[in-house]
Amino acid sequence: MAEEIDGSTTLLIPKKKHAAYVYILTFFAVLGGFLFGYDTGIISGSMLLIRPYFNLDTFWTQLIVSSTVGSAAVTALIAGFMSDCLGRKIVIILGSFVFAVGAVVMGVADSQVILLVGRIIVGIGVGFASMTVPVYVAEAAPPDIRGRLVTLNQLFITIGLLAASLVAGGFSSWEDTGWRYMLGLGGVPAIFQFLGMLYLPESPRWLIDQELEATARASLVQIRGTEDVDKELLDIKETVANAKKASLDDNRLVIFRIWTTPHVRRAQIVGAFLQIFQQACGINTIIYYSASILKMGGFSVQQSIWLVAIPYSINFLATFIGLGLVDRVGRRILLLASFIGVFISLGIMATGFQLAAINSPPVHLYENDTDINTSCNTTDYRSCNDCTTNLDCGYCYSSTMDGSCLPVNSDNEAVSMLGRCNNSDISGSKYIFTYDFCPNDYGWMLVVGMGLFVTSFAPGLGPMPWTVNSEIYPLWARSTGFSVSTAVNWSFNLLVSFTFLSLMQLITKYGTFWLYGGLCVIGFIFTLIFVPETKNKTLEEMEDLFKTDDDRKLEKSKLGENKINDKKEKGNETGF
Repeated sequence: MAEEIDGSTTLLIPKKKHAAYVYILTFFAVLGGFLFGYDTGIISGSMLLIRPYFNLDTFWTQLIVSSTVGSAAVTALIAGFMSDCLGRKIVIILGSFVFAVGAVVMGVADSQVILLVGRIIVGIGVGFASMTVPVYVAEAAPPDIRGRLVTLNQLFITIGLLAASLVAGGFSSWEDTGWRYMLGLGGVPAIFQFLGMLYLPESPRWLIDQELEATARASLVQIRGTEDVDKELLDIKETVANAKKASLDDNRLVIFRIWTTPHVRRAQIVGAFLQIFQQACGINTIIYYSASILKMGGFSVQQSIWLVAIPYSINFLATFIGLGLVDRVGRRILLLASFIGVFISLGIMATGFQLAAINSPPVHLYENDTDINTSCNTTDYRSCNDCTTNLDCGYCYSSTMDGSCLPVNSDNEAVSMLGRCNNSDISGSKYIFTYDFCPNDYGWMLVVGMGLFVTSFAPGLGPMPWTVNSEIYPLWARSTGFSVSTAVNWSFNLLVSFTFLSLMQLITKYGTFWLYGGLCVIGFIFTLIFVPETKNKTLEEMEDLFKTDDDRKLEKSKLGENKINDKKEKGNETGF
């Protein structure tokens, strides 16, 4: 069956076949979430191989991890403007292409600088996707399943994380080249998304905004699988017309209009703070440094890389809770419950680190070498925890726990520069050398804490800030408002990931996790007071949620003035 629209013929597929079309559209769009998840997950395992390969210090380690986040924060702001000018679809396609290029650069990097460049390029692709995908899906989705479809982006992030943990585990034994395959394979799904998006329609709302009504109707018919789209199209046209009229009345930059329009400013503040609290609870310390955290808890490098699959698997499965409940119980309840669970899990991990510090094995021996000047052999270091706080030192011990603090060999973290553990990596050696962690009996608490963290985070704090932000802005402010909140998300992601290792040295490992827990409490209070429920509301109804009685009175007053002005103009035109 075909219909002629403005001289062009559009193929109409029967409704039954089109019932799944919106999910096909969503699938290819949210592959951007998979890329986001894969990149953030793969860096956790790969850094355990990259760090000794390039001999990275703490600064360079944090820089390599955080560079993607920094470039994504900047790009997210640009993406809002680009998606308004070029369209949501084009920006997603551009993002997948850029990501593929970055993956290739990382895979062939022969220096830490080239690796850094690759991470920055990948961040540009992630920034495009993280801002544009939720908006594209929200604008294409029917209101009754919009929350579920936008939440699919978070599900694909968790699938990307899980895939990353399995790939990292598979290549973990390839010490010199494994990290190249880990990073380079991210380009494969990027190419798949690039090809798939070429055949998908543009957002009907964006098309109407560009005055492409015939194309918009064809797009909506294609997505909904029915010709009965006139009412929805009329609602969209009315919203776009109102937005354009408002733009004509106020031709300032959109960002200034947002901050001078009270109810939109409130929406922007709520959206931005939800993104802040999502990051401030420490999620990306779990994602970026999960393998390192487990290593600090006493697990070996290979054990740490494989154990990351446990919280990532739980994260993937728990996301289905959010998918099932987002359009039933609502966004706000899921957020509040998530804050509670995340706080408890952070407390468990903090307690695990605290108990490990309190019961840290003692330093009994002080080994010296007159030819090597070191700060490790000092009586100030009375325990393994004291010793390994200094990143130049490691703890050497045997089964009798006759511990000593020795300088680490900068070329091989598995051995010390001098003393008994100078060859501790040789098979059969009775001595063990630990760098940046201590042997303890509380590693299980970190695994449990991580598992509970992602179980609590996945249904609420993971997807809901993105879902709410894709809904709460009027059309004229949607791209800019969402890009601002996305940039805020990436900025705090950068802040948390870049300061995590430094914070653990400054206020201890357990102090850092208690700090994140305190920020969770503040986020819970903020959500309880300021975040409204958005379920089952159309995007056109959403503006009302943030309006006060004074805003409504002012609107009525302006509407009356506009009617009077319109009558005067008509009177002038007719000569009366």
